[in-house]
This record gives sequence, C-alpha cells and structure tokens, in this order.
Amino acid sequence: MNKAELVEKTTDQPGLIRRTSTEAIGPLVPAVADSLAREERITSVDFGTSQVMQGKARRGRNPRTGQIIQIPAKKFPKCRAGKGQRERR
Repeated sequence: MNKAELVEKTTDQPGLIRRTSTEAIGPLVPAVADSLAREERITSVDFGTSQVMQGKARRGRNPRTGQIIQIPAKKFPKCRAGKGQRERR
C-alpha cells in the first residue's frame, strides 16, 4: 500500500474527508523516516515495532564471475508485527 492508497483507505472511515486524511498522514511518513535515520525505535502496540539493525560484514560470491567478494557491514530497517497483527493472520 502506498501513501495515496493509505489516504484513500482512511477516507472510507465515517466523518473523515480526503483533505483531513492527507494532512494527518502527510507528516507521518517523513517523521517515521527521520526517526529511523536517527536509529530510534518506533513502537505501536497493535501495529508493531520498527528499528534499525546492524548487519555483519560477510563474504559473498559474485554470481556473474564466481569471484568471492567482501560484503561490508550495513544498517537496515527491521519491522516486527505487533500482537494485534499476529492475531489477524
């Protein structure tokens, strides 16, 4: 689901109009991105937890040449579903 679809989905709720949903959701996406950039943990009890993890450096193989290469350590976002989401499955 992209941002426009999220706005559309929230306008299906009674009493909400597209402008109100756009104004509410608009700042949410950059706020989440900024928090993850600062490596802060984001928690919503029913929805889940997002945080930045540190991956280890490792060896890999170039599939085109077969040559062994060193893959550097990197940080990546990780999301884990909350209890409410797990129970919906």
